[in-house]
Amino acid sequence: MKKLDATNRKILKILQIDGSTTNSDLAKQLGLSPASTLERVKKLEKFGYIEEYVALVSPEKVGKNFTAFIEVTMADHSAHALSNFMEAVMDIPEIIECHHVAGDKDFILKVITNDIKSYESLSMEKLAMIPHIGRFNTMIVISQRKRNTAIPL
Repeated sequence: MKKLDATNRKILKILQIDGSTTNSDLAKQLGLSPASTLERVKKLEKFGYIEEYVALVSPEKVGKNFTAFIEVTMADHSAHALSNFMEAVMDIPEIIECHHVAGDKDFILKVITNDIKSYESLSMEKLAMIPHIGRFNTMIVISQRKRNTAIPL
Protein backbone atom coordinates (compact mmCIF):
# COMPACT_ATOMS: atom_id res chain seq x y z
CA MET A 1 0.00 0.00 0.00
CA LYS A 2 1.87 3.01 -1.28
CA LYS A 3 -0.77 5.73 -1.25
CA LEU A 4 -4.01 6.28 0.61
CA ASP A 5 -7.13 6.53 -1.52
CA ALA A 6 -10.19 8.53 -0.45
CA THR A 7 -11.86 5.49 1.13
CA ASN A 8 -8.83 4.62 3.24
CA ARG A 9 -8.57 8.24 4.35
CA LYS A 10 -12.22 8.14 5.39
CA ILE A 11 -11.60 4.91 7.35
CA LEU A 12 -8.74 6.59 9.20
CA LYS A 13 -10.82 9.69 9.95
CA ILE A 14 -13.70 7.61 11.35
CA LEU A 15 -11.48 5.36 13.46
CA GLN A 16 -9.55 8.35 14.86
CA ILE A 17 -12.81 9.76 16.14
CA ASP A 18 -14.07 6.44 17.51
CA GLY A 19 -11.69 3.49 17.50
CA SER A 20 -14.46 1.24 18.84
CA THR A 21 -16.57 1.62 15.69
CA THR A 22 -17.65 -1.85 14.63
CA ASN A 23 -16.75 -3.16 11.20
CA SER A 24 -20.46 -3.30 10.37
CA ASP A 25 -21.00 0.38 11.26
CA LEU A 26 -17.83 1.37 9.43
CA ALA A 27 -19.01 -0.49 6.30
CA LYS A 28 -22.37 1.32 6.43
CA GLN A 29 -20.68 4.72 6.71
CA LEU A 30 -18.44 3.89 3.76
CA GLY A 31 -21.12 2.25 1.60
CA LEU A 32 -18.99 -0.89 1.31
CA SER A 33 -19.53 -4.53 2.23
CA PRO A 34 -18.30 -5.57 5.69
CA ALA A 35 -15.81 -8.00 4.10
CA SER A 36 -14.29 -5.29 1.88
CA THR A 37 -14.16 -2.87 4.80
CA LEU A 38 -12.45 -5.40 7.05
CA GLU A 39 -9.89 -6.15 4.35
CA ARG A 40 -9.07 -2.44 4.04
CA VAL A 41 -8.74 -2.00 7.81
CA LYS A 42 -6.47 -5.05 8.07
CA LYS A 43 -4.24 -3.63 5.31
CA LEU A 44 -4.09 -0.25 7.08
CA GLU A 45 -3.00 -2.09 10.23
CA LYS A 46 -0.51 -4.31 8.39
CA PHE A 47 1.21 -1.40 6.68
CA GLY A 48 1.41 0.66 9.87
CA TYR A 49 -1.15 3.36 9.08
CA ILE A 50 -3.05 2.24 12.18
CA GLU A 51 -0.55 1.72 14.98
CA GLU A 52 -2.87 0.77 17.84
CA TYR A 53 -6.30 1.23 19.37
CA VAL A 54 -6.57 2.95 22.76
CA ALA A 55 -9.06 4.41 25.21
CA LEU A 56 -8.37 8.02 26.22
CA VAL A 57 -8.62 8.17 29.99
CA SER A 58 -9.46 11.39 31.85
CA PRO A 59 -6.38 12.21 33.96
CA GLU A 60 -8.45 14.00 36.59
CA LYS A 61 -10.87 11.08 37.01
CA VAL A 62 -7.95 8.81 37.92
CA GLY A 63 -6.29 11.31 40.26
CA LYS A 64 -3.64 12.64 37.88
CA ASN A 65 -4.10 16.36 38.52
CA PHE A 66 -0.64 17.66 37.64
CA THR A 67 0.68 18.01 34.09
CA ALA A 68 3.97 19.56 33.08
CA PHE A 69 6.26 19.85 30.10
CA ILE A 70 9.97 19.52 30.77
CA GLU A 71 12.66 20.89 28.47
CA VAL A 72 15.83 18.83 28.79
CA THR A 73 19.28 19.98 27.74
CA MET A 74 21.91 17.28 27.64
CA ALA A 75 25.44 17.88 28.91
CA ASP A 76 26.76 15.13 26.64
CA HIS A 77 25.46 14.78 23.09
CA SER A 78 27.19 11.53 22.22
CA ALA A 79 25.10 8.76 20.70
CA HIS A 80 25.68 6.71 23.84
CA ALA A 81 24.43 9.46 26.19
CA LEU A 82 21.36 10.18 24.07
CA SER A 83 20.54 6.48 23.82
CA ASN A 84 20.91 6.03 27.59
CA PHE A 85 18.63 9.00 28.21
CA MET A 86 15.93 7.66 25.89
CA GLU A 87 16.12 4.21 27.49
CA ALA A 88 15.85 5.71 30.99
CA VAL A 89 12.81 7.76 29.98
CA MET A 90 11.05 4.61 28.75
CA ASP A 91 11.21 3.21 32.30
CA ILE A 92 9.49 6.20 33.94
CA PRO A 93 5.71 5.74 33.62
CA GLU A 94 4.90 9.35 34.59
CA ILE A 95 6.64 10.50 31.40
CA ILE A 96 3.92 9.96 28.82
CA GLU A 97 5.65 11.63 25.87
CA CYS A 98 9.28 12.16 24.90
CA HIS A 99 10.23 14.22 21.87
CA HIS A 100 13.81 14.59 20.60
CA VAL A 101 13.80 18.14 19.21
CA ALA A 102 15.99 20.54 17.27
CA GLY A 103 16.89 23.91 18.74
CA ASP A 104 18.49 24.96 22.00
CA LYS A 105 16.83 22.09 23.95
CA ASP A 106 17.37 18.42 23.24
CA PHE A 107 14.17 16.82 24.50
CA ILE A 108 10.69 17.84 25.54
CA LEU A 109 8.89 15.54 27.96
CA LYS A 110 5.22 15.50 28.91
CA VAL A 111 4.70 14.36 32.48
CA ILE A 112 1.52 13.52 34.40
CA THR A 113 1.52 12.94 38.16
CA ASN A 114 -0.94 13.07 41.04
CA ASP A 115 0.16 16.46 42.35
CA ILE A 116 3.11 18.84 42.79
CA LYS A 117 4.60 16.64 45.55
CA SER A 118 4.58 13.64 43.21
CA TYR A 119 6.24 15.77 40.56
CA GLU A 120 8.92 16.84 43.02
CA SER A 121 9.68 13.18 43.77
CA LEU A 122 9.77 12.36 40.08
CA SER A 123 12.12 15.20 39.25
CA MET A 124 14.51 14.61 42.16
CA GLU A 125 14.48 10.82 42.45
CA LYS A 126 14.11 9.76 38.83
CA LEU A 127 14.77 12.49 36.29
CA ALA A 128 17.74 14.14 38.03
CA MET A 129 19.36 10.72 38.41
CA ILE A 130 19.59 10.12 34.65
CA PRO A 131 23.23 10.53 33.58
CA HIS A 132 24.35 13.22 31.14
CA ILE A 133 21.49 15.68 31.73
CA GLY A 134 22.87 19.19 31.79
CA ARG A 135 19.70 20.85 33.01
CA PHE A 136 15.95 20.72 32.77
CA ASN A 137 13.28 23.37 32.89
CA THR A 138 9.69 22.64 33.92
CA MET A 139 6.62 24.37 32.55
CA ILE A 140 3.54 23.62 34.67
CA VAL A 141 0.22 23.31 32.84
CA ILE A 142 -2.41 25.59 34.36
CA SER A 143 -5.24 24.43 32.11
CA GLN A 144 -5.70 22.50 28.91
CA ARG A 145 -7.61 24.32 26.18
CA LYS A 146 -7.36 21.77 23.42
CA ARG A 147 -6.80 18.03 23.37
CA ASN A 148 -6.98 16.35 20.01
CA THR A 149 -5.44 13.04 19.11
CA ALA A 150 -6.70 12.89 15.51
CA ILE A 151 -4.13 13.63 12.80
CA PRO A 152 -5.59 15.90 10.10
CA LEU A 153 -5.90 13.95 6.85
